[in-house]
Amino acid sequence: MAAEPPSLDGTTTTTRLEAFSDGVFAIAITLLVLEIKVPPVGEGGAAGLGGALLARWPSYVAYVVSFLTIGVIWANHHAVMDHVRRADRGLLMVTVFFLMAVSLLPFPTAVLAEHLAGAPGRDRTVATLVFGGAYVWMAVAFNLLWGYIRRSGLLHDPAHPGVQTISSSFRYGPYTYLAATLLALLSVPASVAVLAFLAVYWAFPQSSGTARAPGGRS
Repeated sequence: MAAEPPSLDGTTTTTRLEAFSDGVFAIAITLLVLEIKVPPVGEGGAAGLGGALLARWPSYVAYVVSFLTIGVIWANHHAVMDHVRRADRGLLMVTVFFLMAVSLLPFPTAVLAEHLAGAPGRDRTVATLVFGGAYVWMAVAFNLLWGYIRRSGLLHDPAHPGVQTISSSFRYGPYTYLAATLLALLSVPASVAVLAFLAVYWAFPQSSGTARAPGGRS
């Protein structure tokens, strides 16, 4: 089927935008598992393979946090796009910036997995700051995406209760991620724990049934 041509106001359907976004999400979330390396023969010494697998716990922690976060971002992006009637070039470009943040997440995940245990204290702190900083960027990018959608007149119904729910739930996202990231300067385990908590927290819907999204502004 041929693609629908743009309308006279330069907008088009969101079908290709959503398909492209879903593809980036799928690749980013799949790449995370590549950072969990199989222990070579003999690495565990007297502890054997079981010990070698347990020693890789930082990779598991980073994987779970990032997988949950990307999954929640995908679900909430889907909820946002449900309110968008058309896409213009500006939305396409803002989405590219947003997806740049999403596709980066496997890298800080690998950095954290490599340095969370066994590295000097300063390196563990830096790794956690890099990890959390990527989530701050992601939250800011989600802010810009939702802010552009609201300002550009692309919503089906700006007065829909779901629109207001998304806006209110976005309000403090970037600040909570920033606070969780800076907590690494005091305690790396606490910072990682809060980042993990946020990944779960954003997954729960509000009373209106619209999922919270990790970051945004009203």
